[in-house]
Order: sequence, then structure tokens, then C-alpha cells
Amino acid sequence: MKSYVKAPGEKLGVKELVAMGVGGMVGGGIFSVLGLSVSLSGHAAPIAFSLGGVIAFFTGLSYAKLGLKYRSDGGSFTYLEYAFKNRNIAGLGGWLLIMGYLGTMALYSFTFAVYGSAMLGAAPRQAPIHHLLESGILALFLGINLYGVKAAGETEDLIVMIKVIILGLFAVVGLFFVEPSHLLPVFDKGAAGLLMGAALIFVAYEGFELIPNAVKEMEDPERDLPRSIKISIVITTLIYILVALVAVGNLTPQEIAKYKEYALAVAAQPFLGHAGFLLIGLGALLSTASAINATMFGTARLAQVMAMEKELPAVFGHRERTRDIPWVSLLVISFLTLIFVNLGNLDIISSFSSATFLIIFASINLAALRLRRQISISLLYPLTGFILCLVSWAVLFGYLWEKKPHCLISIAVSYVVISVAEFLFSKRRILFRK
Repeated sequence: MKSYVKAPGEKLGVKELVAMGVGGMVGGGIFSVLGLSVSLSGHAAPIAFSLGGVIAFFTGLSYAKLGLKYRSDGGSFTYLEYAFKNRNIAGLGGWLLIMGYLGTMALYSFTFAVYGSAMLGAAPRQAPIHHLLESGILALFLGINLYGVKAAGETEDLIVMIKVIILGLFAVVGLFFVEPSHLLPVFDKGAAGLLMGAALIFVAYEGFELIPNAVKEMEDPERDLPRSIKISIVITTLIYILVALVAVGNLTPQEIAKYKEYALAVAAQPFLGHAGFLLIGLGALLSTASAINATMFGTARLAQVMAMEKELPAVFGHRERTRDIPWVSLLVISFLTLIFVNLGNLDIISSFSSATFLIIFASINLAALRLRRQISISLLYPLTGFILCLVSWAVLFGYLWEKKPHCLISIAVSYVVISVAEFLFSKRRILFRK
């Protein structure tokens, strides 16, 4: 994710776009929600991650076609504007998308702090160091993004390369030490557990939709946009499947439950020792950091576009004069994420993020269905993506209703607050006129 400033010789190619997509997806997801997925899917956790990849791939096809037809920094928000005549639908979609990004940044920050605390020998989630780390990493990338997008982009390429190498090493070496008895029977938690695990960890695939936001800065959008989305999703899915396979094959269910939030680092110890724990910990820190970077960049510019479209207060559109940096958006987004990550826990943060992006992706597939003639897409792709997203969303809410009602209540309250806030803002001239 190099510079997004329009300047000669600084256009984005496939390499930079794939780095952006992989950097956005391989963030806190695989490191923090792996334990949650295994607790639900059991030995079938690798299959659960593959199901998430299938949903992401079909949705990615819709994003690619919409991104080429409606070239805008607004991404998902812009596509909903074109697909639905009612402006409140696009507005609500935009507000939900921003909140979803806040949730994912909170997840990445939370995971950064968990692994950082574990590597420092502190008790995760309990010591003050945890709050210091999750707040500090947000402040760091806020500063980097306020300084300039070029600095943020050059940092991203390096981090993505390092973390893919680390996870690749973990997967390749770890396969030789897998205990077959840990993998059989494959569906030890049943089909329901597999579906619930796939739905709960879907947030791990959030990130590829940031790629179309940079369509105006691409060297060859017609070639590079669809190619980069497909490649980034396939690479991420393969990484997740291999990593989940090694983790399940090297740890018992009891160990995964005990070290839930940093189970991946513990899974490296049987074949790499303490060095493996530190290596995966480093990979987690780099992955979550790069995901925060990519997500913060895209979210701030989405808020800026929405402000220009009068779907957010005009102050979100304020930019630094010489470097085109949406500094107000960056500050507000970072502040809200700080509150969320310091008050929430892994269950609430991951559930909220997965549920929100399943709704958003279902809406985007529906938008592609409505606009299929304009964007020249086969009916099969967006329809399949739409159905898969809705089924996963229903499965997730069914699981929360039965097992974690407090999370369901928190999510429901959040959606009501977002809906009311969007309605009051969009109808303010009617509601508050003299």
C-alpha cells in the first residue's frame, strides 16, 4: 500500500494492491479468533476458514465489478448509493461500515496487546500493560497517518512481506509435526459447529474491500482491480487453512481453550520451542499493526467521502491543506476505537465485527444483483454471495442467542443506536426546522 497521492510514477500496481488486501485481512483475525473457531468447529477449523474464504471470494467478484463501474474512494458506500434510490439505505450502510472498521481496528489493537503482554510475561487482558499496548499502537499509526500517506504505505509493504514469511514458515515446518490423532474425526463438533465457527471468524476476511477504494490510483484498473482482489483472497485463505491445520494438529482442545487468545503462538512451541512462541508473537504484532494501518487509512477516507456526500457531518471532510490528509476523520475514528477496545472483550469485539461485515457484504452482493446489467456480472456470483452471507449471519446470531446473549444484546443495542443516529442526521433539516 504505497502512496495514494496522485503523482507521476506513484500509481499502484498488483503487488501494492495485493499487499493492501493481504495486509487488511491477515491482521488480528487469524491470531485472535483461531481459538474461538477451534472451540466451535473442533478439528474442522481449517474447513471453517475455507468456507469464510468462499464467501469472501464471491463477494470479492461483486466488489471488483462495482469498483470498475463506479470508481470512487467511497467504495461500499458509493455502490449502495447507486443501487438503492432511498438515500437512507446508503447512509446507514456507510455508518455501519465505519463502525465495522472501528470494530476490526479494536480487534487488531486488542490482539496486539494480548500477544505483546504474553511476550513480556504479563497476564493478558489483566495487566495495565495490556491497555497501554492497545492504546499505544493506535496512537502510533494515528501519528503515521497524520504525517503522510507515503510513510504509511512504505511501512505497509515491508510489514506484509515479513508476516507472510513468518506464517509461511510456521505452516510449512509445523505440518511435519502434526499429530494425526488431533485431526480425527474431522467433524467432531458436527456440522452446526462448523458453520458457527465459520460465521464467528468471518471478520478475519475483512480487508479486501479496501482495494477498490484506491481505484483512481491504479496503473491499470481493468486488469489490476479484479486480479488483486482474487489473488489477495486466495493467498489469505491458503494461509488461514494451513495455519489452522498446524494449530489444531499440535495442540489439544484443552490447550487451545486455556490459551485461547494467543493459541497460535503456543502452537509453535512443540516444534520450534520458545523461539517459535516469540516468532509467532512477532508475526502477530506485525500483522495487527499493518492491519490497523491499512484500515485506518481506508476508513478515514471513507468518512471524508461520506461528508462530501452530506451523509456525515461536514467536519469529517476537513483536510490538511498541503498533503490532503483527512485529519478530523483520523482523530475521531482513532478516539472511538480507543473507547471500544478498552471497554470491550474478544467475544463482543469479534462478534460485532463479523456480524457487521456479513451484513455489509450481503448488501454489496444485493447491490451487484440489482445493478448486474450495468456492471456486466453473472447472476450466479452475487446471488451465491448474498445467500452465503445471510445464512452465515443467521447462524452467528443463532449461536449468540443460545450461548452468548450478552453479546447479542450489545450488538443489537449498537445497531439501534447507529440506525437512530443516521436517521436523525439525515432528517435533521425536517426534524429541527423552525
